Amino acid sequence: MQVTLQDIREAREILKSVVYKTGVVHNTTFSEMSGNSVYLKMENLQKTGSFKLRGAFNKIAHLTDEEKRHGVIASSAGNHAQGVAMGATFYGIKSTIVMPKHAPLSKISATKSYGADVVLCGNVYDEAYAEARRLQKETGATFIHPFNDPQVIAGQGTIGLEILEDLPDADAIVVPIGGGGLISGVSIAAKSIKPGIKIIGVQSKNMPSMAESVENKKITTVDGTPTIADGIAVKTPGELTFSIIQKYVDNIITVDEDEIANAILLLLERAKVIAEGAGAVPVAAILNRMEDFRDKKIVALVSGGNIDVNILSRIIDKGLVKGGRKIFLDTLIPDRPGTLWRLLNLVAETGANVLSVTHNRSTRDVAIGYAKVELELETVNEEHIEKIKNVLTENGYNFIIL
Repeated sequence: MQVTLQDIREAREILKSVVYKTGVVHNTTFSEMSGNSVYLKMENLQKTGSFKLRGAFNKIAHLTDEEKRHGVIASSAGNHAQGVAMGATFYGIKSTIVMPKHAPLSKISATKSYGADVVLCGNVYDEAYAEARRLQKETGATFIHPFNDPQVIAGQGTIGLEILEDLPDADAIVVPIGGGGLISGVSIAAKSIKPGIKIIGVQSKNMPSMAESVENKKITTVDGTPTIADGIAVKTPGELTFSIIQKYVDNIITVDEDEIANAILLLLERAKVIAEGAGAVPVAAILNRMEDFRDKKIVALVSGGNIDVNILSRIIDKGLVKGGRKIFLDTLIPDRPGTLWRLLNLVAETGANVLSVTHNRSTRDVAIGYAKVELELETVNEEHIEKIKNVLTENGYNFIIL
């Protein structure tokens, strides 16, 4: 079954009293950094913190009365779970969400709060998916697929309508790709209204399943490696989404983990926007991988903001280190009064801010008469780091920057 502009417009009518029409906001910093006029489509501010509500709700709205009596079931590690739960609760029907055992507690709690029964099964998403399919056969519930479903795609496509209503002269829309439901809907809507607009997809280099599928001209399963953009970490694209992307998407870009982390940090610091890894990849692509675009109006679709606060500090650290804003420095000093003061005074004279100090004379790798000092320093940029290195070298210190 194909998805049409009319399907997306009908989804818009169904969703108009349920979802927010999120803003399209110009960002000066990203515009200056990229040489384009960059706008952020703020789906991180959507109900449930993600675009996923749109597709899940539209699918549930189309169920027959008989299907609604049997309830719905889904497998998800986060955003899709919350969208399905909220949609089902709106219609007063039972929802069951199967999540991996090690899903973040915050996402489990949020899913329950929207009214779903949560079943924890398996260590990875694929095992949770298998259990959801087993329970579906056992209960007769309708399985709500996160991306490979026409009505889910139509729901996500309403974002494309909103973008062109607010910015009809947009030259390009940059969209995260996992299984492909979001970019499928957005590209159908946007290209149907404005055929010349460019649709650029973005994946993590650690899980480039759709990029490889398009390159190979057949659906390709990629085992990949873990990524901080876990919301788009899909091993196997959908058949329907793959065919749509082949037809409508102009290019697929991949970005690395450092670029994603830096984009999360920049969004937080410069745009005051909290984005999860998947939501930050369009900004990462615009700043690092789209040199061919200059003086264009580009929309970055910030797809979600449900980042786990337990890993946010690590992502921020990674971004700060990548941007030359923080270093971790290890050195040895004589274990005598005044030597630690001398080291810290030299660092202070460079203008670096000492965030933490660990002074240890007891570890096995430290000779008697010496102490190991580990410094966490706030720096300005790479030039500042070079200045610190030069000052320490000139004063006889041997050190390692981690």
